[in-house]
Formats: sequence, C-alpha cells, structure tokens
Amino acid sequence: MEHVKALLIKGAATLVILYLILGLGLGMAFEYVLFITLVLGIGSYIAGDLIILPKTNNKIATGSDVGLAFIVVWLMGIPYGYSIGTMAITALIAVPVVGVFEFFFHTYISNKELGRYGSGNRKWKTEIE
Repeated sequence: MEHVKALLIKGAATLVILYLILGLGLGMAFEYVLFITLVLGIGSYIAGDLIILPKTNNKIATGSDVGLAFIVVWLMGIPYGYSIGTMAITALIAVPVVGVFEFFFHTYISNKELGRYGSGNRKWKTEIE
C-alpha cells in the first residue's frame, strides 16, 4: 500500500509540474501530458527510487531521474507534432523543476524504506553477506 501512496504522490506532483510547463506553456493536450507523466512516473519510480536510490545516494538518484525526465519529455513530445528543438528546450525547462521535487521525494522514500533493500543500508548487496 505504501508503494501505491508513493506513486500517487509522485504522479500528482509530476502531472502538475508537466501540465504547467507542457500544457499551459507549450499548449500540449492534457491527455498527452498525462501519458508522458505515466511513463515518466513509473519509469523513474522503478529505476530511480527503488533501484538506484537504495544503492547510492539522493544526489545520484536525483541525477538519474533528471536525465530520464529529459529523455522522456523530449522524445515523447516529438510524435505529438512538436519539433525536436522545441521539445529539447521545453525539457530543459521542465527537468530542473522535476529534479527539485525528486530530491525531496527521495527523502520521503528513504524515510518510508520503500527502496529495494530499505534505506538503512546504502551499500551494494552481495550474495555472501
């Protein structure tokens, strides 16, 4: 149930951020923004929050989430009729805001110990331990 709550928090915040930038700023349709949010939210939750964050630290996990956000926003906007350059600039505007949210969201994830191995052990796991 904690994962559902975390996904809802992440999804709602990301949707608001992306709708303000992509929807209101760029004029992208809401359903496109919603689809981009779903892909980004699920992908970054699994990769950044559940796998990378428990094994590294908040800065590295935030950096990976920012990189993923840039790629997803940039490449997913192109099929909707926006140019490569327009989407690249829009992604560059969106990802710092997403990054700030992710930095604080990782604190929440760590406190709830939702990561793959909990937040108490940030070292790489081995089979010998």
